[in-house]
Amino acid sequence: MRFSGDRLRLSPHALITNLEGLMDTTLEVLDQVVIRFAGDSGDGMQLTGGQFTQTSAIVGNDLATLPDFPAEIRAPAGTTYGVSAYQLNFSSLDIHTPGDAPDVLVAMNPAAMITNLGMLKRGGTIIVNSDAFDKKNLDLAGYTSNPLDDGSLSGYQVFSLPLSKGTLAAVEGLGLSTKEAGRCKNFYTLGLLYWIYNRPLDTTMKWIDEKFGKKPQFAEANRKALIAGYNLGETVDLFTTRYDVKPAKLTPGKYRNIMGNQAVALGMVAACQKTGLQGFLGSYPITPASDILHEMSRFKQFGFVTFQAEDEIAAITSAIGAAYGGALAFTTTSGPGVALKGEAIGLAVMTETPIVICNIQRGGPSTGLPTKTEQADLLQALYGRNGECPVPVVAAQTPGDCFYALLEAARIATKFMTPVFLLTDGYLANGAEPWRIPAAADLPDMKVQFHTDPDTFHPYDRNEWNARPWAVPGTPGLEHRIGGLEKENITGNINYGSENHEAMVKLRAAKVAGIANDIPELEILGDQEGGDLLILGWGSTYGAIRAAVERKREQGYSVSQAHLRHLNPLPRNTAEVLWKFKHVAIPEMNMGQLLKVIRAEFLVDAEGWNKVQGLPFFASEIEARIAQTLSPRN
Repeated sequence: MRFSGDRLRLSPHALITNLEGLMDTTLEVLDQVVIRFAGDSGDGMQLTGGQFTQTSAIVGNDLATLPDFPAEIRAPAGTTYGVSAYQLNFSSLDIHTPGDAPDVLVAMNPAAMITNLGMLKRGGTIIVNSDAFDKKNLDLAGYTSNPLDDGSLSGYQVFSLPLSKGTLAAVEGLGLSTKEAGRCKNFYTLGLLYWIYNRPLDTTMKWIDEKFGKKPQFAEANRKALIAGYNLGETVDLFTTRYDVKPAKLTPGKYRNIMGNQAVALGMVAACQKTGLQGFLGSYPITPASDILHEMSRFKQFGFVTFQAEDEIAAITSAIGAAYGGALAFTTTSGPGVALKGEAIGLAVMTETPIVICNIQRGGPSTGLPTKTEQADLLQALYGRNGECPVPVVAAQTPGDCFYALLEAARIATKFMTPVFLLTDGYLANGAEPWRIPAAADLPDMKVQFHTDPDTFHPYDRNEWNARPWAVPGTPGLEHRIGGLEKENITGNINYGSENHEAMVKLRAAKVAGIANDIPELEILGDQEGGDLLILGWGSTYGAIRAAVERKREQGYSVSQAHLRHLNPLPRNTAEVLWKFKHVAIPEMNMGQLLKVIRAEFLVDAEGWNKVQGLPFFASEIEARIAQTLSPRN
């Protein structure tokens, strides 16, 4: 987005009533735009960004989002600790990330400006609420002078607007208090952005009616603010150009906008339907996983049971009990919760009980960065239990892919009778993208058959996949016991014998290792026969790696991508893929956890590209590292 001319300021009266400034505007078509909304926690930036995202999805754009929450629940207003941001990349092209540097920054106060300005493209556009730039707020943000006046923003196109006063004027006469009226300024700002980018108001109008249906006064105020903000662009001599981003050429089908946690929840429902089992979710609230529990409570019509436990241990043991009783059981948490669940996960391994443990990773250690993203729980998922305790690990790569990754975790759990980790993270959990809704018939058949024949039943008998039988308690003739003490092979009786213990350890390990024969091989995006550089990733680094590799290949670099969905066991052709390339690099949002595994398992001298900032990778960061490693093809 580009505007010409100097910084502009208008009075609130002019914002609402200056019809004399009405002028014709031109409409410029852009391929994509990255907007970052930023303001105080009470300014409604997540709501504003979410509504712009929803509208863009309905228009048909491809999109990717990055909500950026403060960790503090009630940080003092106007401080940098309380800044909440929401970044959106919407495009007519196929995109994979929420964008590296925003084209537009919407800053609702000085704290939002000072914490987000460094991310904005040089020469980019700033839309700022000048009403908030008083001495108190400037001091709270750490400014020694007003950036709207001191020339420090000369490298940007700045539109300084009294958004707060304009909002109050728009909702005047509705009987709201000043505080209540001021809360509508996010819709006033949203209306202006809708006008600039040629977005319809219908979707947000419908949302307002549904959200405030029982509070008509507030519904009317937000409608008026939205329309007034939209009319701002029409009624003043301010913006000479509007912008349009055409629909993307997506695969035909029915789409919805979806966030990662929503996709996990829908995956749980789908998994229960495809297995024919009742669903159970036992969880204890923890950021950023809590939304899954909230979402699942809405699906009681499918016979799905949700249980908010008193702590993390109760959450997972309730899931183990539900699975023992024949349900498809899940538990959701983040890294600190996994630490508390460790012994119970070992119990599920020993009893060979199918549960799915969803770890929505966040910054650590300890409580760390509750609202920021990280990939630092991989080694915890692989090895973070006492004893020889192997657990399959599956990782999602995009918000929409969380649905399919959950299905895969449930398929492995029920087929191989084992607990399974699903790894997502805060970036995927709260990020959004258009998701093509699949037909139920296109989902894998995961129908479960319980063991019912007493003449052929032994608790630790094995099928061709080394999975023990799933016998529902109460089935006549199938009385048995299982537990945390070592079991005798076949009979399930307690057995402390050294040879039996070694045999059982090896059986459990062989079962997990054998899953490699039931999962797809690792695919290469790029040079199928090998080349100079392979970028190997897992989880949410997918989008940034994909965008970087595509751009550098267009520039002539011999670089390819491979992305791991299954992290334990690894795909059976992993070594073959790695050894095709002269160099292997592994970008991770940790200090090199997959790197350690790859070096140990395959003796590949891979290089770690690591970032531990609570933020996802930018494609430009990976592009720069590719350029440092390789020279362009001649």
